[in-house]
Amino acid sequence: MARRPARSRSSSAPLTRIPSGPVVLGGATVEAVPDRDDPEGFTLLVDGVPSSYLRLGDPGFLGFEYMQQMAAVLALLPGGPLDVVHVGAAGCALARHVEAARPGSRQIGIDPVAELLERVREWFDLPRSPALRLRAGDGRAVLEQLRPASADVVVRDAFAPDVTPGHLATTEFHALARRTLRPGGLYLLNVADRAPLRGVREELASVGAAFDGCQVALVAEPGVLKGRRYGNLVVAALAPTTEEDSTRLPDLGGAALARAVRSLAAPSTILTGGELATFVGQAPTRHDPPAS
Repeated sequence: MARRPARSRSSSAPLTRIPSGPVVLGGATVEAVPDRDDPEGFTLLVDGVPSSYLRLGDPGFLGFEYMQQMAAVLALLPGGPLDVVHVGAAGCALARHVEAARPGSRQIGIDPVAELLERVREWFDLPRSPALRLRAGDGRAVLEQLRPASADVVVRDAFAPDVTPGHLATTEFHALARRTLRPGGLYLLNVADRAPLRGVREELASVGAAFDGCQVALVAEPGVLKGRRYGNLVVAALAPTTEEDSTRLPDLGGAALARAVRSLAAPSTILTGGELATFVGQAPTRHDPPAS
């Protein structure tokens, strides 16, 4: 979920077949709401919650601020195609961006509503397999089926309807994401929270436990980070690599990323190292319930 994007420029690409009102797909109410300021812009609502913003003729465009933050972190990875897994696909806005920015990438979009995946591919002209495979199912169950060290990036951006399902926010789930990543791979999470930001602190504690000894960062707009309003925060973590290759790892605490997030349309702040540890404080880690 996210705030409505800022106005963007239109392009001349033709409209695709998009319904003019809400439709029920697999028990979820889905609506592609036109942007009054942009005839090619649509906000995808799932059960009333903004889940994606897409411009039909501009697959590289990202309207939601948190996705722009994710893209800034993704840009740190070495150039060329990426293998990306999206836990929480919705309209696949970030997948479209990756395809446009890094042609030849292979991606998997996972969503529990099969009918939604079928429709968004038709409505928004999504890349076909193998460029983008869409798999219906629980994000954790599908991730468990993937080979270890098979992805360069894992993105968790899942809500039901406006809260991340608990089993996708535990230390054990984050460890599963780490298992799926290749050495030096990137884990990105969208966390929606409000003051006192207990949720994101616990997420960070849990990610830190699963990615022990690895780089972890938090990116957010200052107003959200200070708890002044409800909003989205991006957590990033890098999978470990060999000592010989460690110098090739992106620097989540480096000046390049700090400049990139400050220069976004909604300037953002990044916390790493000691600042991040102070922010997390004594927040507890989250765990799966004990097996019965």
